[in-house]
Amino acid sequence: MNKISAVIITLNEERNIGRCLRSLMHVADEVVVVDSFSNDATPAICAEYHVNFVSHPWEGYVATKNYANNLASNNLILSIDADEALSPELAESILKLKEQDVEGKAFSMNRLMNYCGRWIHHGGWYPDTKVRLFDRRKVQWTGQKVHETLDIPKGTQTVHLEGDLLHYSFYTPEEHRLQMEKFATLSAEEMVEKGKRPSRFSAFLHTGWKFLRDYLFKGGFLDGSMGWTISKNNAYGVWYKYLKAREL
Repeated sequence: MNKISAVIITLNEERNIGRCLRSLMHVADEVVVVDSFSNDATPAICAEYHVNFVSHPWEGYVATKNYANNLASNNLILSIDADEALSPELAESILKLKEQDVEGKAFSMNRLMNYCGRWIHHGGWYPDTKVRLFDRRKVQWTGQKVHETLDIPKGTQTVHLEGDLLHYSFYTPEEHRLQMEKFATLSAEEMVEKGKRPSRFSAFLHTGWKFLRDYLFKGGFLDGSMGWTISKNNAYGVWYKYLKAREL
């Protein structure tokens, strides 16, 4: 029987972590939470669920996630964020893997975004397929300051699971905008470190294309007013990235 360790990194996730942990109760054989010294109720909520809770300084997404994976008792890792939860169908798909041969395989799933209380199905936000279940001995997180990715060896078979990973992304448009600024700043720092010097023209070009692609070509308009808000904020994030890069 395959045993699964669910691994989560947290910082002040009191409004999300309980929902995440409840979805894992009958799926994961172990839950590891690596917390970067939250000052809200996150530790207390985790204690209610008897998880393996470890406080650890923030080292960036890649290093912190790999550190957390290494704390797990099992090699089969379900990597999940605190603001995510398993849908019942996805939970059932993962449970079935416990009786199957998983050697040489990694497992992907669709991620469905909940934005300000509404599920978003267009604008490039769905299916947003992610590999989140893997053997930590063969697969690790890699990347730089933002957009961490999994380094999956050649020859690994990726199997897609039925069901959705439910992502409760933003509760207000303002939260979305602030996160876009945060990630844009990190991306701008990466651009400068690589010696890139973006022009004002490239800023206009990439910003305009981002909005048109998400809102028109990827059907963001089909999500109504939320589709407009999401596309506008995403385009703002691109503009902010180039602005910060030019400042730096």
